Formats: sequence, structure tokens, C-alpha cells
Amino acid sequence: MRRLWGALAAVLAVLLAVPATTAASEQPHRSHHGWINGAEYRVEVPHRWNGTLVLYSHGYLPPGLELPPGVALSAVPATEQWLLDHGYALAASDFRGRVGFAVEEALEDQIAVLDWFEANVGTPRTTVSSGMSMGGGIATVLAERNPHRIDGVLSQCAEYDFTGTWNTALDIGFVVRELLAPDAGIELVEAADPQRSTDLLIATVNDALTTPEGRAKLALAGALGNIPPWYSSHDPEPAELVERITQQAGWTRDAYSWGIGPNGRADLEPRAGGNPSWNTGIDYSRQFARSAYADLARKAYRAAGLDLRADLARLDAAPRIAADPGARAWLTGLNPKGTTPAPVLTTHTIGDGGAITDQARWYAEQVRRFGDPGDLRQLYLDRGGHCSFSAADEIVALRSLLRRVESGHWPDLRPRELNRAVAGFPAEPYQQVFDLVSQEARVMPPGFAHFLPPRFLRPSA
Repeated sequence: MRRLWGALAAVLAVLLAVPATTAASEQPHRSHHGWINGAEYRVEVPHRWNGTLVLYSHGYLPPGLELPPGVALSAVPATEQWLLDHGYALAASDFRGRVGFAVEEALEDQIAVLDWFEANVGTPRTTVSSGMSMGGGIATVLAERNPHRIDGVLSQCAEYDFTGTWNTALDIGFVVRELLAPDAGIELVEAADPQRSTDLLIATVNDALTTPEGRAKLALAGALGNIPPWYSSHDPEPAELVERITQQAGWTRDAYSWGIGPNGRADLEPRAGGNPSWNTGIDYSRQFARSAYADLARKAYRAAGLDLRADLARLDAAPRIAADPGARAWLTGLNPKGTTPAPVLTTHTIGDGGAITDQARWYAEQVRRFGDPGDLRQLYLDRGGHCSFSAADEIVALRSLLRRVESGHWPDLRPRELNRAVAGFPAEPYQQVFDLVSQEARVMPPGFAHFLPPRFLRPSA
């Protein structure tokens, strides 16, 4: 059974559904809905608007995913009603086409919604660009490209180096194909039959999980992508070897074989004008030595009685995949530059294997080169899962950003202060976290913690 694959589809559906009211609204609000240039939009304005608009960008939705109608206005459904009850206006486009790598469209469609808001509601005193996953990167680029219209950025569980994300997926798929199914005919890029290759990758991962030898090779794939061995949002990071590899391989299967595997590339490549990913010139032995999870793979290989160096040599000798230069330039051109024209607050769960924490570190490095590090703060939660935030987590982060925007100074962002603020919200619904594995929401304790992400192994440059 593809339990985790189905769970990922379920959580995306939950996040995109129009949130139900969790408590009686303290004041009426005006709802606006329509289409601009083929993109659906939604705007909610409280009766007593406080002058702040939160412009929300949703995450990546894999092609073929069945989704309900509705335009999400926050990363966590319960956040929406709280913001409305406290005077915030909310707006979002669903982007033209809705699914796939719609970053270029989103950058236009979100500004079109902002134009509509200013023409039909009023000019916000403060505009926050917020987003999750792919949308976190979009939210960041929106501020860079529209510095006089965005006052702050809340980027949650985000991908910033889009080129690096797809390179990571290529590396993981490359290991699975070369070491576990070399004769299956899996096409990693520009596939003639992307569904067949996607299905073969998923089946290969599932089969490999049943043997020590297969698990060892999956651990190597995970290590080359710096994928954490932690999938569950409700349970602590596993300690036992097989369970760690199993949870790490859940990301390999669900995010990198299904989500942005061959089917995802069939959407990306026409947008880019070719294949933007490459592993030409990559020394996998050297990349493995820099991995944060190299020890996990070493233990797996010892347990299976296999020769790790031989498999790394096999990868290094395998024929490589080159990028189309124009496609590579197009994709890299969508990355945030790190110029921080407005304050940016990022949040990430430590065990996120869908958008690894390395991405946050990569973005911080760009800010040190091209922006103002004083305008960036980065928060981490000691929790597994992708975007596994509670509404309280999201609200506390947003309020912290707004204090920086309004006062010019960052508030106290130490984990104990943030956790105290989260604990001040009612447990239900504000401290509930949705879990990809169980497909259930559960009240979780506040989780902000100190953390230093690993260095990104496959950056765009």
C-alpha cells in the first residue's frame, strides 16, 4: 500500500480546502471571489479592518492530484478565522493552472490580486507576503520584485533554491535507478512515458524496503539528498535503524519519486523549455562525505554486509544527465536573490524532508551576500513532517514579523518565548498539527527550538 503517498494527497487537500469557521466570528466580514486573467482569487475583509493585508501563496501541487475547490488563505486552516477575527484582511490567487510548478504565473497572479484589492478595497497600511513550501519561495520573490508594495515576508517550510530542489530529486532518483533497478527502463528526465517511470520508482522503493540490502541503498539515496529520517509529525524522531530508513524512504517515494519525479518533470520541462537539472561533474563520493546523514547509510551498509565504496564508485561511473542551458537559466532565474528589501521571517520543521532545512541555510547565505542579515530571522520547530505547523505556530510567527515591521526592531525570538506564546492559545484548534502518516490532527506541544541546518549539497551555484 502506498500509505504515505495517499497521506500526502490528503494533507494537500486539507490545506487547500476553504477553511471551516472554528468559532463564531466576532465581527462580520466581506467575502470576494472571482477570476483574474484565468486565475481564481479569494479576498476576505473584516468589518473593522486594521489596515494589514496578508497575501498568501500556496505550495506545490503535484500534477494529477485530485483537489477540492477553494482558495487557501493561510498555511493552517484555523489561522484564517483567527486573523479575520483580529482585523486582518486576507487575499490569495490560486495561480493559473493551479497545479505544478506555477511559480512564474504566481508572481504575476498575486500582484494582480494586490492590484484588485487596492482598487476595490483600499490601500493597505501594511502588506505581508506569506507562503508555504513552494509558496514560501514565491512570497520571498514577490517582495524582491515589488519592494515598494511588500512590507514583510513570512516564509514557511519554504524552497528557495528551486534549481537545487530539482537537482536533489534527480540525485535521489539516479541512485534508486542505478543501484536498485538499472534494467527497468526508468527515465528520470524528458520521459516518453512519465507515469510508467513514476510507478517504477515508487514500486522500486517499496520493494527495497523489504530487505536489508534494499534499505541500505535507499539510505544512500537519502544521504545524497540530505533527507532527514523523520516523516511523522506526531512522533519523536525514530532511533531504531530500520524505522529511520523507512521514514527517510517515505520522502524518497512520496516527495521525490511521485511529487517531483518523472510526472512532476513532465509539467516542469515544458515550462522551462527543456530539462533544467544535471548531475554532470558531480562527484557522488565527495557529496556523500559532506552529507549530514552519511552515518545512517554507513550503518545500513554494515547491517546489510554490503560495500558502500563499491556502490559510490558505481554511481560515479554511471552515465550522467546534462541540463539544457536555457532551461537551467530559466529555473535559476526564479530563485530569490536574498536582497531583503523587507524583513523576512522563515519557519521550518527540523524533520522536513519535502523542503529540507538546508534550503533555509542556503537562503541565509544569499542574504549575507546580497542583502541585510539584520532583516532576516529564521525559526525552527523540533518536529517531523513537511509544513507541520499548528495555527498557533503560524500566528505567533506572523505577529513577530509584524512587530518587526511596525517597530523596526525584532521582538524576542528565543524558543522559550515563542513556545510560551504558542501555549497561550487554546489547544483546539490552535495547537493541532496534521500528520502525513496517520492523516489525523493531534494537539502537539509547542516546538520551537535552536537548530543549525546542514549545508545544501546541491545548490544551483
